[in-house]
Amino acid sequence: MPAPAQPHHLHLTLANGLRVSLRHAPRLKRCAAVLRVAAGSHDVPLAWPGLAHFLEHLLFLGTERFPSEEGLMTYVQRHGGQVNASTRERTTDFFVELPLSTFADGLERLADLLTHPRLALDDQLREREVLHAEFIAWSQDANAQQQVALLEGLAADHPLRGFHAGNRDSLPVERQAFQQALRDFHQHFYQSGQMTLSLAGPQPLAELERLARRFSEQLRAGPRHPQAAPPALMPAHTQHFQHSADGHLHHVISVDAPREALDFLCFWLNASAPGGLRAELQARQLASTVQASVLYHFAGQALLDLDFTLGTQSDAATQIEALLYDWLSFFAHSDWTSLREEFALLNARQQQVQGALALARHDSEELEAPVSEQHVAALKTLLDALPLQACRHAWQLPPNNPFLRPPVKDERAGLIRGQTSAHRGLRTFAQDRSRGRRELSALSFSPALADAHEEGALYLRWRLDCARPSTLENTLAPLRENARQAGVDLSFDAIGNDWLVKMVGLHQPMPAILDELARSLNLLEEDRQHATAGTPPIAIRQLLKALPACCAGVRPNPPAPSLSWAHARWEGLGIGLPAHCEAALRSAATRLPGQPAILESECPSLNGQRLWHEVHTDALDAALLLFCPTPTRSLADEAAWRLLAHLLQGPFYQRLRVELQIGYAVFSGIRQINGQTGLLFGVQSPSVSLEGIMQHLHTFLAQLPALIDASDDLGHPALAQQFTAQALPLAQAAELLWQARLAGHPADYLTLLQHQIQALTHADLQRAAQQVQDAAGGWRCIANGPRSGGDWQSAD
Repeated sequence: MPAPAQPHHLHLTLANGLRVSLRHAPRLKRCAAVLRVAAGSHDVPLAWPGLAHFLEHLLFLGTERFPSEEGLMTYVQRHGGQVNASTRERTTDFFVELPLSTFADGLERLADLLTHPRLALDDQLREREVLHAEFIAWSQDANAQQQVALLEGLAADHPLRGFHAGNRDSLPVERQAFQQALRDFHQHFYQSGQMTLSLAGPQPLAELERLARRFSEQLRAGPRHPQAAPPALMPAHTQHFQHSADGHLHHVISVDAPREALDFLCFWLNASAPGGLRAELQARQLASTVQASVLYHFAGQALLDLDFTLGTQSDAATQIEALLYDWLSFFAHSDWTSLREEFALLNARQQQVQGALALARHDSEELEAPVSEQHVAALKTLLDALPLQACRHAWQLPPNNPFLRPPVKDERAGLIRGQTSAHRGLRTFAQDRSRGRRELSALSFSPALADAHEEGALYLRWRLDCARPSTLENTLAPLRENARQAGVDLSFDAIGNDWLVKMVGLHQPMPAILDELARSLNLLEEDRQHATAGTPPIAIRQLLKALPACCAGVRPNPPAPSLSWAHARWEGLGIGLPAHCEAALRSAATRLPGQPAILESECPSLNGQRLWHEVHTDALDAALLLFCPTPTRSLADEAAWRLLAHLLQGPFYQRLRVELQIGYAVFSGIRQINGQTGLLFGVQSPSVSLEGIMQHLHTFLAQLPALIDASDDLGHPALAQQFTAQALPLAQAAELLWQARLAGHPADYLTLLQHQIQALTHADLQRAAQQVQDAAGGWRCIANGPRSGGDWQSAD
C-alpha cells in the first residue's frame, strides 16, 4: 500500500545535526513546536535517579537573558498559549503552542531555555521540594502504584524496574558530585545533534523552515551520542507474564516489532464491535473492558500490555487468556487488506482535525503512515512467535466505521420511513407543522464563525424530569468512539437534570452522527448496562469535576433507573456550519426525543455569600478550588475579570508554586459555568492544610492593588487578540459562543468582548480587584475537607 503524498510536510537535517519536521496546515489558527531531546530518565547515572526529570524542571526557572518574569512559561501564559514538558524513559519533550504573532519570540525563549539554564543552587533547592511533593503524590496515587507492581514481572536489572521521578534523597543538590553530573548530563545531551524539532502551523513551509534555522543557530552544536542499549526485558526464556490486582488482569508480552505494527494490533484488539474480543468477554461476563497499549518501546524492545477489567467470575484469568490467544490466532490468519485501509483512513482523518500542538507531537514520534508492507511482515512474525493454536471461536472482523466515508446520497430524499413517492410532502402539513416551527427557534445557528472551513460545532441541551441514568454515556460509548475516529469529538456533561451533548470537529459527518444519536436515544427507554468504575483521578481533578454542580446549586441526585422522554425538552446551537450542513442537521433534529423548546439558563446568585462545598476524596493532600463569580453577567464585568485573570496568572503561579512551594498543582484563570464567568484558583498541597491554603489565597488577593499599580502594561492587546476569529481554535470559540448564549449576550459577543477589554483602565481593574476581595459576586470554595473559621457558610 503506497504512502500518500505529503506536499505540506517536510523533513530536514540541518548542518549542525538538528533534525527538523515541518508541517504546513492552512486551517490552523496557532503554531506549535515540539522539541525532543534523545535522552531521558534511563540515561542518567545510576547514582542520581531523577536527574533528567529534575533538569527538565530547572530549565523553566529562567535564564540570564529571559528571567522568570520574561521566561517561556510566563510569556506563553500571557499570550494565551500552552507550554509543558515531559520526561520519559529515553526522551524528554518540550511543548509550545502560541498565536502566529508571538510564535517566533516563543521559539527564541525555548532555544535560550535549553541552551543557557542558570542552574542556580537556590533554584535547585526550591525545585527539589516541588519534585518531592510530586513524589509524595505519586506514592499515594493508585494508578502509579499499580504500574510499579505490574513491572515487577520484568528482569530485575532492567531500568523500567527502577525509580526515576526524583525526591530529596535521590537529588543531593548540595554535593559537588551531583552538580557535576547535572552539568555533564546537560552538556552531553542538550545539543543540536541530540535534538529533533517539529513545527506545525499555517505558515508556508519556507517560513517554517526559516524559523527552524533561526532556532537552530541558538543551540549549542554537537554530535548525536548513542544511547546505551538496555539489558533484557524479561528473565531468560520468558516472553509474557500475568499480573492481577484491584479488579484488573494484565497480560504483558515482550515483543520486538515496529511501533506502527503494535499500534495497528492494539487498535483492533480494543475494538468494541460485535464479534470481537471485548464483546465476547462482556457477553461471558469475564471482563467489562480490554485496553491494549504499548508500555515501552526502545532499541528493539517493546512491552505490550493488555489490561482487562475483570467481571465477577473467580476463574476468569484462565478463560481470558484462552480467548485472547484464540482471537490472536483468528487475527493472524485474517486478510488485513480492509483493516489497513480503514486504519489509514482513520489516521488521515485524525490529522485533518488535530490542532497545531497535536500535529507537532504526532510528527515528533516519527511514525510512518499508513501501515507498510514491512510493518505487516513484522506483525506476522510477532504473531507467529506466539503459542497460537487453531482458532476455535467464530470471531468476526469489525465493520467499517460508517462515519469515515461520505454518506451515500439518497435519491428518495424527503420520504419518511415506510412511505413511497406517492406520500411525498404529506408529513409537512399533517404531522410536523407546529413541531417544525418550534425546532426552528430551539435549534439556532450562529453566524459568528462563518469561515470555519471544514469544522463546526453543535451543542444540544436536554432538560429532563429526573437525573439521567448513570450509564447513559456508557451506552453511547460506541457511537462516541466512531465519531472520534471520524474527526468529531462527541462529549456529554450533566448538571442535575440538564444533559449537554457537544459535537466539535469536521462538519461533514455531523448529520449522520446526529441521526445515529437520535436513533440510539429513542431506543433508550431503559438502560440496563453496567457502569465500569475506574481509578479516581487526583483530588484537584475530582473537585474540578464537582465544580459545575456546586455552582448550579445542585445536589448529586441518585441516578434514574430508566429514561423517559415524555416531559423532556431540548434546545441547540450550531456554530461555524455551512448552509447545507445546517439543513441536514435540522432534518436529523426532527428525530431527537423530547420537545424542542427555549430553555432558561439560571445560575443561583450568591448575593455576596461565601459558600463552602465539601467534596470527599481519598487523597491525603489538601485540595481546594476558590471560584469568584462576576457581580453581574454584563460584558463589562466579564472583560474586567478576564483582564484581571490575565494579569495575575503568572504572579500567582510564581508566588505560590515557585517561591512558597505550597503545592504541585497550582493554577488560576477564568472559568465559565452555565453562562456565569468567574475567577478560579486551584491548589493541591501535601504539606499545607486547607486553612493554610485559604490564608495564602487571602494574602495574594490583598496584594492585587499593588500588582495593578506596578503594571505599566496591563496586557490589553495580547488578551484582546486572543478573542479574534483568526486566533481562536474552533473548539474554544464554540465554547465561548455557547456560554455567551447561556448568559444572554448578542451574536457579536466576541467583537464586543474585544472592545470592552481594550477600553479597560487601571481604575477599572482596581475596581474589579476590590470586588473580588469583597466577594461582591460571592465566593464558592470547593474543598476536600470541612470549612474552618472565616465567614464561610456550609453549602449543605
